[in-house]
Amino acid sequence: MSKGVDGGISAAALTEAVAKIFIATGVLPADAAMAAEDLVAADVEGVASHGVMLIPMYVDRLRAGSVSTASAGKIVSDREAAVVIDAQNVLGQLTARQAVSLAVERAKRYGLAAVTVRNAFHFGSAGRYARMMADQGCVGMVMANTRPLMPAPGGAEPLTGNNPLAIVAPSNAPFSPEIDMALSAVAMGKIRNAAAAGQPIPEGWAADKSGAVTTDPKAAIEGMLLPAAGPKGFGLAFLIDLLCGGLSGGGIGAQVAPLYGPPEKPYGSASFFLAIDVGHFVPADTFKARTQAELARVAASRRAPGIERIYAPGELAFAARTAADGRCKVSPAALSSLIETARGLGVDISFLLSN
Repeated sequence: MSKGVDGGISAAALTEAVAKIFIATGVLPADAAMAAEDLVAADVEGVASHGVMLIPMYVDRLRAGSVSTASAGKIVSDREAAVVIDAQNVLGQLTARQAVSLAVERAKRYGLAAVTVRNAFHFGSAGRYARMMADQGCVGMVMANTRPLMPAPGGAEPLTGNNPLAIVAPSNAPFSPEIDMALSAVAMGKIRNAAAAGQPIPEGWAADKSGAVTTDPKAAIEGMLLPAAGPKGFGLAFLIDLLCGGLSGGGIGAQVAPLYGPPEKPYGSASFFLAIDVGHFVPADTFKARTQAELARVAASRRAPGIERIYAPGELAFAARTAADGRCKVSPAALSSLIETARGLGVDISFLLSN
């Protein structure tokens, strides 16, 4: 067990293990490999809340039927640069890739294109899919909604999710400028990690059922997340809810079910993917060169006392991927849960302990 905790696990071996688990639930091998790759990528970047710790919940939902083993969603509206997909509860990684592919292909044709998705399942890290669009010469924007988790400032009732937002722009630099954030002070996954480890959470992350700020992760899970930057975070999350659910004809607010709720009940999230082909506005190489120069300007800017280095947006995630060198850290609790889930499906992934 210590090798999987202290020295990290081979990302390739972990991807293989997760794919085996998905295949055992009826997911096709090629689809299982893609979903596994996207989940493990989060662990490689050190974002455990979006990685393999989710697998037991995914499996519960696959076995209960609220997540489909199909390969893609159904296009229900196609108006050239505006497309709506009904995901029909397919694994979120698969429909996110489907949306990315459509958005980029149409953006190359029309300059920009938006794809909305309804009846969607969790897809992990939004930034990964925005980055896929940037890698193809487009500014990529990805949003999704979740069940209500945050109150309005001063409120004691959850009204909107901590709806993630990711934007990535293409660049000639080794990495692209990127933001990828939930609009709560912290992602719920980090609070679940703290609860599993028996550790308190910092003040300002969450409130209990009454609306009082709490440092107890269990009270936070039963209560509410607090918006990042107060009214700014709440307002942005509220509009993302409308863009995702409203433009797709999908769920908004409480129409999105709890991710860790009854496994037989579909999640019902909605998402929004926007691709902007920079070459339709200015020469693509010109844009990428200017982006690279701006990244360098941030990194070279004057530092405050005691600060050794300034990182440009997206640089820390790139540094984490580079430093990982094909390995990732997985907590003892997540690793044990993953192995137990696999055992329940008759799948042996004990090889992870020697990788």
